[in-house]
Amino acid sequence: MLYAILCYNQEDVICGWSKAHEDGVMEKLGVVQEKLAREGRLGPVARLMPTTAATTLRKDREPPLVLDGPFAETKEQLLGFYVVDCDSLDGALDIAKDLGKANPGGSYEIRPIALFNPAPNPTFAGQESGGQESAET
Repeated sequence: MLYAILCYNQEDVICGWSKAHEDGVMEKLGVVQEKLAREGRLGPVARLMPTTAATTLRKDREPPLVLDGPFAETKEQLLGFYVVDCDSLDGALDIAKDLGKANPGGSYEIRPIALFNPAPNPTFAGQESGGQESAET
């Protein structure tokens, strides 16, 4: 099953990291990502641009209202996400814990993904299509 691991943290804290600190965190995250890729369990990974680059479309009215900035002002912001292929929530939580060791602070929200778009599913390393079944059977 596919899971999204949504990465939340305080944007101002992350933006305040030195280049050396960020490089170190990214190197540690890279080790976890490489392991998941070798296992065929890593899908798309994205780091979102700062909330200052966000635009919100309020669609509860006609015409829709376009606003600069994020949808909600919160202490922690959604800064990125991972898509992973796991047999269970416990597997996704284990991955989130490994990512957390590489990048302490903030929080991860783990959600199952229900695909409903008829477009082809993302291909995971070691699988022909979809990421719906484990590479190991």
